[in-house]
Amino acid sequence: MNEMKPTIRSGKSFNPIWVVPVVAVLVGLYMVIHTKMTQGPEITVEFKTAEGLESGKTKIRYRDVDIGLVENVSLSESMDTVVVTAKMDSAAADMLREDTRFWVVRARVGAGSISGIGTLLSGAYIHLDPGIGKRKKGDFIGLEVPPLTPAEAPGVRLVLYSQQAGSIGAGDAIVYNGFKVGRIEAVSFDSDKKEIRYDAFVDAPYDDLVTTNSRFWNASGVSIDASASGVQVTTSSLETILLGGVAFGNLSDMPPGEKASSGAVYKLAKSYRELTEDPFRYRTYYVSMFQQSLRGLEPGAPVEYRGIQIGKVERILIKELAQERLVGEGTPIPVLFYLEPGRLGIGDSDETLEFMRKNFPAWVGKGLRVSLQTGSLLTGKLYLSMDYYKDQPAGEQAEFSGYEVIPSIPSGLGRLEQQVSTLLDKLNSLPLEPVIDSANTALGTLDGTLASLTSTMASLQVILDNDGTRALPDELNQTLVDVRKALSNLSPDSAVGQSLSNSVFELNRTLGNLEELTRTLSEKPNSLVFPADYPADPIPEARPQ
Repeated sequence: MNEMKPTIRSGKSFNPIWVVPVVAVLVGLYMVIHTKMTQGPEITVEFKTAEGLESGKTKIRYRDVDIGLVENVSLSESMDTVVVTAKMDSAAADMLREDTRFWVVRARVGAGSISGIGTLLSGAYIHLDPGIGKRKKGDFIGLEVPPLTPAEAPGVRLVLYSQQAGSIGAGDAIVYNGFKVGRIEAVSFDSDKKEIRYDAFVDAPYDDLVTTNSRFWNASGVSIDASASGVQVTTSSLETILLGGVAFGNLSDMPPGEKASSGAVYKLAKSYRELTEDPFRYRTYYVSMFQQSLRGLEPGAPVEYRGIQIGKVERILIKELAQERLVGEGTPIPVLFYLEPGRLGIGDSDETLEFMRKNFPAWVGKGLRVSLQTGSLLTGKLYLSMDYYKDQPAGEQAEFSGYEVIPSIPSGLGRLEQQVSTLLDKLNSLPLEPVIDSANTALGTLDGTLASLTSTMASLQVILDNDGTRALPDELNQTLVDVRKALSNLSPDSAVGQSLSNSVFELNRTLGNLEELTRTLSEKPNSLVFPADYPADPIPEARPQ
């Protein structure tokens, strides 16, 4: 009988039953990895309100294609805004950039357009506008008003600014020669600069029309100009008349300029007429200090150089003077004005503005000064005049309230007052007391002389009043008659005159003989004793052979 031996097997052998859980784990890992890989990133978008947004229902779309879903809508920690959490598809991950924009598409009715009518039935949705900046994953701030131009649209984006808001709003047209070439995208207020900001976009290929010398003006409504020559009515397109708009172009007396780039800033004029009166963009500000009265000087007064306008007065800096506590110290009053290089014909650009700023100290050193002049004797309006005065000392470079100071010089009555004041100062410096004492002494002597002269005149009057003095003219006349008679007896025709003439002739002949005798005695003193020597007879010369 054979003995049976038991078979011993090891417990480490693989049990097929474990295949099921292993496969389940692998499938689960695959599903998790696949879900992570197929799902896009999770983002948050902040809005002012959650109107029309629902968790699990509101879609995020791009070109009417669903690329995400809103998962949660909640209030922010500050309770001022709404935070929307959304799950994006993986295909939309590359669309999330720094400048990506989100906004809620609802039914909107505006002055220029009607949009979002389809959402009345399907409900609101969030639209995504891809950006072109760096990639970004995380939080975004949504727009309350949909942008009018896509971020990738070809064209040029500009910034317009104005000191006062007009009838221009988002969506209004930008026209060139009456043809629509762009639109105003947004309107905001810059509280720091206290200016109205307009974000504008000009579509391609019309963006080539915008240059560095282009000018923009409000073309809304109808402009009526009534003058002595008649009434002139200026209008733009019908759209700008009804809804408002902006026009632009190049002025006839300015060069075309270079093509503008995105982000360029332009001033928006109130009208084309205002633009023609002040067409320049670049200006630099200066301050001048005045001791004389500023009555009649108002903001907008011209600044002229030898009769040519080169700028305007901005305002009188009396507030800044008060802030520095200099009002009660007799400090000159500062006046702020600006100069525009374009008015000098050297161009309206940053280069010409820098040229003016760089050379102004040298011009001031050569005697450039600012003075107040009267523009009208009837109204008393003043303006600023700039000119060179060679007799002025070189002024030191100074600043007031951050502006460079140009020295001023009095003019008109102010300069006359200064000259009179200088003359009085010189008179006060003279040693007048000794002069006055000498003058008093001279006046005293003069008084004595006048008294003596008065006494002499009185004595003379007594002499003249004497009877003998009165008879003196008659006696003098009789004496003159006798003199005439005596002179008549001495005439050449009278006997006395002929006798006198013969006597004179004889006297002349006697004097001639006496002169000859005197000459002889001078030559030969012994001629009175010895006879005179007579010269020998002349011997004739022999004739030549």
